Amino acid sequence: MRFDITLLTEQKYIAPAKIDTYNTNIMLEDKLVFDALTEIGLKVNRVAWNDVDFDWNTTKFALFRTTWDYFDHLDAFSNWFVKTAKQTTFINSKDLIDWNIDKHYLRDLENKGIAIPNTLFMEPKEDLNLLQAIQKAKDSHGFNTDTFVLKPCIAAGARHTYKFHYSNWEKLNQTFKDLISQEALMLQEFQKNIVTKGEVSMMLFEGRFTHAVLKTAKKGDFRVQDDYGGAVHEYKVNQREISFAEKVIKACPELPLYARVDIFEDNSGEIVLAELELFEPELWFRLNTEAAKYFAKRLKERYFR
Repeated sequence: MRFDITLLTEQKYIAPAKIDTYNTNIMLEDKLVFDALTEIGLKVNRVAWNDVDFDWNTTKFALFRTTWDYFDHLDAFSNWFVKTAKQTTFINSKDLIDWNIDKHYLRDLENKGIAIPNTLFMEPKEDLNLLQAIQKAKDSHGFNTDTFVLKPCIAAGARHTYKFHYSNWEKLNQTFKDLISQEALMLQEFQKNIVTKGEVSMMLFEGRFTHAVLKTAKKGDFRVQDDYGGAVHEYKVNQREISFAEKVIKACPELPLYARVDIFEDNSGEIVLAELELFEPELWFRLNTEAAKYFAKRLKERYFR
């Protein structure tokens, strides 16, 4: 059988062994996309990205949805991605995803006029300890805080994300040295408004805003991901926020079909980009089912003319 489009997930979400709210929401999100695409006449299926039995030549397009285990198998995923791109076409495009997986894209967007949090990028095997990194950030990047966040440039789900105070740098130094010996890292100013106000996720399809959510951290934490107890609320954006998100999309190397623009107010009260998700973002269609239909419509118009 041949398919117009294949939705990509990970194996444990094909038939979840545990039926809880988290897994139910994932299944619902994918069902909304599946149904919306089917209703406009496309032949759709859903498989795990690493399904060895699926013939990728049988689908015209592959759409990333919930492939959230890729960073646990990064080498295998990278090899699969290169190989499979020769057999089918990815949405968003492979070039765009390659750019977006590595958070150096934030520096690219900053160079195009997009405001991001104060960030020091450090490359693998760079010869410095954590104290030297902090001093470099203060001297060359204008850091004005004694509380910081350290994280890898390639990560998801807050993997190896650490909040720490200047006075405790030695406790984290060995972890820092172990990480930087293998991968690029980012040091950022801790942003208090993420804790007090939260982070806004805005969904855009071909640059058009549809809906947004507000993500807040649980009490005593700074991570807004639901993996760490964060909560999600419906959110009404203002025009300033929409304009910022649209500017971000226009600064991308190419127009993405789907995008999630995560923003917050920095310590100075200015809107900055936390992350631009073009790969496998949660898009909260369950809070706006019409957005799933709009997404499907734009996909068909763009790829099935």
